[in-house]
Amino acid sequence: MPADYHTHTPLCRHASGTPEAYVDAALAAGVSEYGVSDHAPQRPEPFDDWRMSASELPDYLGWIERARAHAAGRVAVRAGLECDWLPGNRAWIEDLAARHDWDYLIGSVHYLDGWDFDNPKWLGRWATADLDGLWERYWRAYAEMAATGLFDILAHPDLVKKFAYRPAGDLAGYYEPAVAAVAASGAAIEINTAGWHKPCAEAYPAPEFLRIAAAAGVPVVLSSDAHDPSEVGRDFPRALELARTTGFASTALFAGRVRRAEPL
Repeated sequence: MPADYHTHTPLCRHASGTPEAYVDAALAAGVSEYGVSDHAPQRPEPFDDWRMSASELPDYLGWIERARAHAAGRVAVRAGLECDWLPGNRAWIEDLAARHDWDYLIGSVHYLDGWDFDNPKWLGRWATADLDGLWERYWRAYAEMAATGLFDILAHPDLVKKFAYRPAGDLAGYYEPAVAAVAASGAAIEINTAGWHKPCAEAYPAPEFLRIAAAAGVPVVLSSDAHDPSEVGRDFPRALELARTTGFASTALFAGRVRRAEPL
């Protein structure tokens, strides 16, 4: 199985499991590499209740070292962070990038106008939301994130569909400018299998987005977004088939922020 680079730790306050349990799960799933990429600190603190604090970064790095010690060479353990892209936080992400020899950084858009729109506690807001306006702002933010060049992987491209609220009609008009920005950046996107277990009941991103991205030469990784050891490598055979049928011939591997291809 391809690498699983998008996984979390209890430091984000909404995940469970030990480093040893995650490594054992990675070995059982047969993934080629196991990457740790918990939600990065964000300023000003406290920012929200679903990420580690800056003071916990040493604990996070210790967690990764425990995983590597338990893996003992049986599976590569890669060090990453999932960083939120927000207006004005470029300097903070550059600061985080310099704090460790990361193998990759993941960029995500979880916030629109101060609203963490994928948080279930705000689900009621979706019933009266301007879907066209929200989708336009989301995809503009996603393209801006890609254009920064700060990230190696761009997470769950259409996370905005999580609760199954989509504008009517053809959505390619939202996808195409974002894919162009991603292709120009050189970053990879992920097929995130967690979407199959959310109200949208579809992997992130949609097959049409993947077809456009594959045609544009965008690299891809598979990701479980695991918040528990039982989720590592979840649905990867299904995700592999989705990658193949939408036009991808390889997935990406990262070490020291250098990418190489792994044929499907």
